[in-house]
Amino acid sequence: MMLIMDDSRVNTIEQVQQVLAGSPQAIAFKGTGRAQRHAWVESVLKRFRYFELERRGKGLVLRYLRLLSGISRPQITRLVARFLREGAIRPSRPRRNRFHITYTEADKELLAQTDNAHERLSGPATKRILERQYCVYGDTRFVRLKGISVAHIYRLRQSPLYQRRSRTFSKTRSVCISIGLRRKPNPHGRPGYVRVDTVHQGDLDGQKGVYHINLVDEITQWEIVICVEAISEAHLEPALEAALEKFPFAIVNFHSDNGGEFINGVIAQLLNKLLVEQTKSRSGRTNDNALVEGKNGSVIRKHMGYWHIERHHAPLIDQFYQEHFNLYLNFHRPCAFATVTIDEKGRRRKKYETYQTPYERLKSLKDAAKYLRDGLSLEALDAIAAKQTDNESAAAMQAAKDRLFRKLAARAPFPPDAKPVTKTASLLNALTTDNGNNLRRRRT
Repeated sequence: MMLIMDDSRVNTIEQVQQVLAGSPQAIAFKGTGRAQRHAWVESVLKRFRYFELERRGKGLVLRYLRLLSGISRPQITRLVARFLREGAIRPSRPRRNRFHITYTEADKELLAQTDNAHERLSGPATKRILERQYCVYGDTRFVRLKGISVAHIYRLRQSPLYQRRSRTFSKTRSVCISIGLRRKPNPHGRPGYVRVDTVHQGDLDGQKGVYHINLVDEITQWEIVICVEAISEAHLEPALEAALEKFPFAIVNFHSDNGGEFINGVIAQLLNKLLVEQTKSRSGRTNDNALVEGKNGSVIRKHMGYWHIERHHAPLIDQFYQEHFNLYLNFHRPCAFATVTIDEKGRRRKKYETYQTPYERLKSLKDAAKYLRDGLSLEALDAIAAKQTDNESAAAMQAAKDRLFRKLAARAPFPPDAKPVTKTASLLNALTTDNGNNLRRRRT
């Protein structure tokens, strides 16, 4: 317990000197706490009119306060300063160091909704979508999220509220396909150099599934996906011709691996008719077709999964691609674009800092309008891009995909011991609730 004295009879500086010299006869001790000690210090300062004293008198009063109160010199100095500033010595409230809360619970829910719609893209791509929701589409709910850092996006994804709202359960599994390479085209910054690859939708009991044909422009990453029943020339020729016409710019180069589905006389004749140069990958250069291989995993496998889909469903899937999926990919899904630098040892270094949608990338090119097909303008493409926000387009695409999977599940019963592999809870329900049977997972 702290002790304080009844010093009401000490009223002059001379009496203070006597106390300091060792004459405590007029002092009686009483137990007290911090609030009473502060009140006593305040009363002494008022009694001696501390701020009117000369230098010597102030020093004696401070020594007196320290001796009788047991308070340290720095603390006595702070109490006197507080008395001068506020006119009284009041107990200070305890202060805790807390981080300022910038992002609210509503922001975490918006982030979860965005990730659910786009199936949880990378942090930089998600950051770009949040910026576009506010800056391009004027959605004021994203006023705080528009400036969020990539690192904080990952922190918010660990919060309990986000975990409850999120429907993403597993990471995307990329597809690794061993291919032989022969020649790599050089677009020199011009769009129209297309990389092509096929993605097989699994086998079941000796029956082939559908095939997805993925076409990606190297400069803008404009992507067109089509679906065919088989990769024979009879199915590929009309599908490829239609797909190449869906690009907003003229196609100059057609690059694929050495697979027989593209390296054959029928496809070569088609490309010659369209005045498109055909190239194939070089031997020992496994990165020649890396762009489209990456898109196979991050786009097609992510949305279509690995489970077997029978061939006769190809028209349904292709209709989904043309009406919803391709529009979402090219106008509302940001892609990473590398900045290449050369270090002091002559090595090429890539840094991914720029995230744009393929259409934004196309518009950013110098004299972009001259690359467009005849009869097509940037204003017409702007109208398509502005028709929906990124989240609205993603939500419409997801709803169409759910309807597609419900149709596929209703038409294709499978053995009850098969195990499903899906990416979202809604997809899992779509594949299992219609007929009570699960779908068998098959890798290509």
